[in-house]
Amino acid sequence: MDWDKLRIFHAVADAGSLTHAGDALGLSQSAVSRQIRGLEESLGTTLFHRHARGLILTEQGELLFDATRSMTKRLETAAARIRDSEDEVYGELRVTTTTAFGTLWLAPRLPMLYAKYPELRIDLMLEERVLDLPMREADVAIRMKEPSQADLIRKRLMGVRMRLYASPEYLRQNGTPTALPDMSDHRLVCQHAAAHQVAAGAALVRELMTYAVRSTFTVNNYFGVLQAVVNNLGVGVLPDYLTEDFPQLVRVLPHVESAEVPVFLAYPEELRHSKRVSAFRDFVLDGVIAYRRQRSAMSDE
Repeated sequence: MDWDKLRIFHAVADAGSLTHAGDALGLSQSAVSRQIRGLEESLGTTLFHRHARGLILTEQGELLFDATRSMTKRLETAAARIRDSEDEVYGELRVTTTTAFGTLWLAPRLPMLYAKYPELRIDLMLEERVLDLPMREADVAIRMKEPSQADLIRKRLMGVRMRLYASPEYLRQNGTPTALPDMSDHRLVCQHAAAHQVAAGAALVRELMTYAVRSTFTVNNYFGVLQAVVNNLGVGVLPDYLTEDFPQLVRVLPHVESAEVPVFLAYPEELRHSKRVSAFRDFVLDGVIAYRRQRSAMSDE
């Protein structure tokens, strides 16, 4: 198969339009159409169903698009590795993690990474959905469980537990619960047990709900829970990695916590030698070491 025709086919399949693909490739619509027709003739099959609103891939077209998509991702990986300088860290790095960890732990620390590598460009994708690293949906992932995908380098960063926190002002106004049954006199701020979250957090919420909690406020991520807690709305279920950056939070019912949730950093084997990935990995590991030291110091006080 002609590589140039495959490149044009991929652009058309991705855009769903000869015109849009032509604009992206700098070719006329007729030129793109000729290349697609030539590819179909060489394969002896039809790749697109044509209709007034655009193009739809046939079954054979879907098979070919899967192949060109994989090829494109691998070419992007190869190009990124080639661009990696021996002495400099620069270029785009696509990082995926959960909304909570990305906004509450990772983003506040990124200025330190940019201060060291000002030419780096981080594309932070906050997704509860697990992106496919081997298919290059992202370069690096930080997830709340060990990745199951093959051909990934993985590193356990830390363990996280969901605990109960409140603001000093809320506790001054409403009192401090000393036992779980006391939660019936307080407003619980949390993710809904059925919301997309780690199983350990959902299990803790379900347990708390058995105590006839007077009032609840649920939100679909921990960033929202945090905002409600710091603004004195109630007792919130939050990950314990917040305590370093939000020391004003008061832990409530210290004996109550979720099971431990492992946090893993992972990236594809083929990016093992990427300077950008190595720089980001080392930055995160340094941040975790500092976080552990801070927690140890706080527990000794």
